[in-house]
Amino acid sequence: MRMHKKSHLEERLDACGPILTVADLAQKNMKLAAMERRLFDLQALFPQGGPVHLEVGCGKGGFVNQMAAMHPSVNFIAVEKISNVMIEACEECLKRGLNNVHFLICAAEVLPKYIPEGSIDRIYLNFSNPLPKQGFVKQRLTNPRFLRIYRALLKEGGEIWQKTDDEDFFNYSLLSYEEEGMRVLSVCRDLAAQPFEGNVITEHERRFMAEGKKIFRAVVRV
Repeated sequence: MRMHKKSHLEERLDACGPILTVADLAQKNMKLAAMERRLFDLQALFPQGGPVHLEVGCGKGGFVNQMAAMHPSVNFIAVEKISNVMIEACEECLKRGLNNVHFLICAAEVLPKYIPEGSIDRIYLNFSNPLPKQGFVKQRLTNPRFLRIYRALLKEGGEIWQKTDDEDFFNYSLLSYEEEGMRVLSVCRDLAAQPFEGNVITEHERRFMAEGKKIFRAVVRV
């Protein structure tokens, strides 16, 4: 079902300008677009310093805004390709007065355009679309082509933290990590039975757990 465009979307995005970058995608070829560097100056973006974490697919921002409030010494870049969804995340961030989050409306393929190599300490993949149809395998956010992008952005020893409710997608992801020579540090196949300290429950996670679904989690080091 098509999502209705939010009212006054362009004006609302403009109002979020200080904490928001909208990808320039005049170049429609994603591979070429990624090569047209417009790299963030992370020191200017986060003058307070500190590690930088990246959430790919932040949705309405519940996770990243809560994490930023809990960890003021950590900086967060939150990525979402749908502006209609991202606007809620940006507005909530401004409402909370958080100064350690920057939002980027951008497809994951184009992340190298904006994020410097070797600058990210941790990447979060929270409930990414599993895209179960075989024809969409290359679009899965844990497909090897995306893992190579993440590897380049992460510092040496950086980590990927993944959560999903889809077991088939989870198993596929584990195989992809192995294929790319990444080290799987931990695997949890029922997060409700094996919770970890500091877990921020996303809106999807809360809904899935209420439905009795298991939540799968992996921590991977590149």
